[in-house]
Amino acid sequence: MSLLLRWLFSAMSLMLVAYFVPGIAVVSFYSALWAALVLGLANALIRPILVILTLPINILTLGLFTLVINALLFWLASTVVKGFSVSGFWPAFWGALATSIVSGILNSVFNK
Repeated sequence: MSLLLRWLFSAMSLMLVAYFVPGIAVVSFYSALWAALVLGLANALIRPILVILTLPINILTLGLFTLVINALLFWLASTVVKGFSVSGFWPAFWGALATSIVSGILNSVFNK
């Protein structure tokens, strides 16, 4: 049940971020659900590999390069999911940052 709630919170946060961040568009809640699923799978499967491959850059930037990895995965999800679009790197950067903050807040508020 917790996994389903996290998925719904991620989709809701995508809808909210698309409303506030210019350059991000989500057509429907159905598209947001698919985008949240693709983002979750990308973060679970691809992100660890990218973090290990970019470890020297990550150490050099004191971990800030992880934000770039998150933005690239956010952008990748927009290329896979129809109805979810990101117009460039900076909207992907701000969208990934805002989505993680909003999802974290929603998960902490409702999972007590």
